[in-house]
Amino acid sequence: MVKYKVTLTKGERESLLSNTKKGSHKAKRFIHSLILLNVDQGPHAEEPLTNEEICKVLKVSMRTIDRVKRRFVLEGLNAALNVAPPTRVYRKKMDGEAEAQLISIACSEPPEGFGKWSLRLLADRMVELNYVDDISHETVRKTLKKTNLNPGKSRGG
Repeated sequence: MVKYKVTLTKGERESLLSNTKKGSHKAKRFIHSLILLNVDQGPHAEEPLTNEEICKVLKVSMRTIDRVKRRFVLEGLNAALNVAPPTRVYRKKMDGEAEAQLISIACSEPPEGFGKWSLRLLADRMVELNYVDDISHETVRKTLKKTNLNPGKSRGG
C-alpha cells in the first residue's frame, strides 16, 4: 500500500486552523481540515498522530484519512478540503416522448377494477405498451410531479 506523507507549509496550517476556529464551513471541510492538521509531518507541525488515534478522536474511518491524505498529496489543499463532484453519469429513462405517453395514460381512465391510477400501475402499463424497457414507480412519481400531475389528487369540478 502506498503511504502519502502530508507536509503543510506555515500558510496552509494557518488556513486550516482558521477553518476549524472561525467561520461557518461544511462539516466535511471541517473534518478534512482536522485530519490534515493531525497527520502533518512538516517542520511547523506538532507531534503527528497515528491514523488509529485520529479515527478514535474524529470518529472517521481509516479509509477517509487515507483518501484525504492521497488527495492532498496528488491534487493539493483545495481538492483535499472540497468534496469532489460526482463522476457517475446517469442515463435518463424518460425522454420527452415517453413523458407525453405517461401523461396521456395518467389522464385516461384507470383499468377495470381500479378507482384511480397508482404509480405502480402506471409503471407497469408503460412497460406493457413498450414505451420503456423498465421503469420504477419512483421515476413515474418524479415525472408526474415535474409536470404537476398527481394521480392521487381528486379531480373536482
